[in-house]
Formats: sequence, C-alpha cells, structure tokens
Amino acid sequence: MTISTSATAVTDGRPMRPVQSTSGRPLLALDLGTTTGWALRDADGMILSGTASFRPGRFDGGGMRYLRFTNWLSEFDRLSGPMASIWFEEVRRHAATDAAHVYGGLMATLSAWAELRGVPYQGVPVGTIKRHATGKGNASKAAMIAAARARGFSPADDNEADAIAILLWAIETEGGVQ
Repeated sequence: MTISTSATAVTDGRPMRPVQSTSGRPLLALDLGTTTGWALRDADGMILSGTASFRPGRFDGGGMRYLRFTNWLSEFDRLSGPMASIWFEEVRRHAATDAAHVYGGLMATLSAWAELRGVPYQGVPVGTIKRHATGKGNASKAAMIAAARARGFSPADDNEADAIAILLWAIETEGGVQ
C-alpha cells in the first residue's frame, strides 16, 4: 500500500488558521477508489490530506485491497483519535465496471468498519461536492484541483482535491444542515 500525505496548515484560504472544532474529535473525508483521496480535520482543527493506493499486488487475492483498507482506517483512527464522523463521495454512476466493483467493495468495507465502531458516516453526492467547491455541479477534475488550490491547499491529484472538497463541505455546511 502506498500512502502519500501532505500536511496543510491552511484553511479557508488563510494560512495557519485552524478550523473551529465543535466536537474536538477528528473528521475524515474520503474519495473512495483504487487511489483513495483523504482529508482529515484533526482534533486541533488542522487539515491534513493525501492519497492512499489500494491497488492489488501481483500475488494478492481478491480481498486483500479491502483488508488493507480496513487496516488503514484502523490506523487512521488510532493515530488521530476516535473519529467524530466520516464523509465520503457518494457515486451513483460509474463509467467502468471495475471502478464500480472497487467503489462498492470499499464502501461496504467502510460502512462495516464504521458500524462496528459506532462512527457515523454519510455519503455526499458528487454534484453537491462539485457545486460547493466550484459553483458548478459538473466541474472537471482540473476545476476541482484549481478550487482546492484557490483555498490554499496543494492536492497531488483530483482524488485528494475531491477529499478536501468533501471535508470543507462537511465543515462549512455542518453536514448539509445550512
């Protein structure tokens, strides 16, 4: 498993300003896929983001990517403190069958992991995330990366940019309440 991490002490486009934490517990946002984008608001309000690759190895069985994902979630929870909630991109339509299978497996693994630990989790529709980040519900990958950069982040790819957008949506709308 390959994990790429970038610690960003920038929120709302202003450096070194922690996002206000109401619960004091971390929030995690995920863009599920073979390369999973993630963004975490830690207990201090700092936002960290990166990607994790769950591409199977040459000799891996079919379930190894999901076991690695489970271990990755557990390690995240252990290192950051117990999660307040997990938000993920809710995809309703996939262009490829393989992508749909991977997404479904990761989503099933995530929901089982969260249920077992009593961590609330919720999907956010793709259009909602894109509209919040760019003002356009069908924004391109490049537009999502540009929107994250305009807010002071440096995403490595569109997966990380999407995870940042999900996290910012969850924080700024209080999970869609506003």
